Amino acid sequence: MRYRLHRRLMLALATFTLAVSALFGLFAMAFVYTVEDRFFERLLANEAARQQAHFAAHGRWADTGSEFITLHTGHASLPADLAPLLGREPRRREAAGAAGRHYHMLPLQQAGRPPWLVAEVSQQLIVRPMRQDLLQWLIGWGLAMVALALGLAWWLARRISAPLEQLADRVTDAVPEHLPQRLAQGARDDEVGAVARGFDALLDRVRAFIAREQAFTRDVSHELRTPLAVLRMAIERLQADPHVPPAARQHLATMQAATLLMEQTVTTLLLLAREGEAAPGQPAEPVALLPLVEQWVVAHAQWLDHQPLTLDLQLQRGDALALPAPVLQLAIASLLGNAFAHGEAGGHVSMRLEGGALRISNPSAQMPPQAGEAFVKGPVSEGFGLGLSIVRRLLEQHGGRLEIEHHDGRTCVTVG
Repeated sequence: MRYRLHRRLMLALATFTLAVSALFGLFAMAFVYTVEDRFFERLLANEAARQQAHFAAHGRWADTGSEFITLHTGHASLPADLAPLLGREPRRREAAGAAGRHYHMLPLQQAGRPPWLVAEVSQQLIVRPMRQDLLQWLIGWGLAMVALALGLAWWLARRISAPLEQLADRVTDAVPEHLPQRLAQGARDDEVGAVARGFDALLDRVRAFIAREQAFTRDVSHELRTPLAVLRMAIERLQADPHVPPAARQHLATMQAATLLMEQTVTTLLLLAREGEAAPGQPAEPVALLPLVEQWVVAHAQWLDHQPLTLDLQLQRGDALALPAPVLQLAIASLLGNAFAHGEAGGHVSMRLEGGALRISNPSAQMPPQAGEAFVKGPVSEGFGLGLSIVRRLLEQHGGRLEIEHHDGRTCVTVG
């Protein structure tokens, strides 16, 4: 059972009822014992007033009026089980004796000094003989109240949690392809019904958003890729034409590199617009790095010929990263293009696998502390500061990471 709301409600109400029953049972026991003690104290106080009045009138103490109350003018006459206690604690007013006896004491003149009135009340006690029955009565009624509370809690919990469990089951099992509908159907006009109606409204918006997203990515894929493909083929035909002058070929090489960059950008944005396909805990198969870099170098060969930096490739044929091939290809293309576009002239772009991560570094000025965040760019960048941010989001969506650091005049980007 995944949902335990009704169990928690039942446990809370039962615990509360048990605590209240125990508390009031304790109060009841304290009350009856207190009443009984006050009764004996009142008897002793009345007897003390009578004895003091008689002593004032006749100069001696009178006989007590009750058979269980005795007058003691010294320690010698005290009961054997009470004398040692009064010797240690002369101000004691109540004590338990041997063989079930129980005493209440009251000094007639000065506290802690004789004479004393002592009441042995073991035969007059009311609460002690019925204490067992009283406790059983309190425990029985307490358990009965707990059972009643459990029944009430079960009814209330089922009334509250059953609709919530049904709603939770339908929402938990929902996937974008099959979103639940009419969650509020049959719901009562209460908080659960309000939540269900809110979910219905939200899911309607989600369905509309998914439809718009699917239509947008489909239309963008067609409307952007088609003209880019036509433009690239036209450039390739012009480059193959022997009548094109050398100066124009340089411009064609620049146009071809820009076209390839646009195609990569469109593919990257389309990948970002889709849900990540990598399941948590199931990494992609390792993809060899060297073929991907060779493809990028061949595609940008003419553009690289005019760059003021060189590529220092330190990859071996077995080097690989566990990322989806399209994602890794786009990340390499974007990061290499960024390194050559913003690197300082005269240096080299280094590329190597170190510690299970791909490291690309190039000479550059100091990068901002938030490099890689949206709209954060370097001092010489003419873009909008979105390139590294897009790559980072793409990698994170597929279980990868992007780290950027700058030291010794070089910017190092790590893909892991």
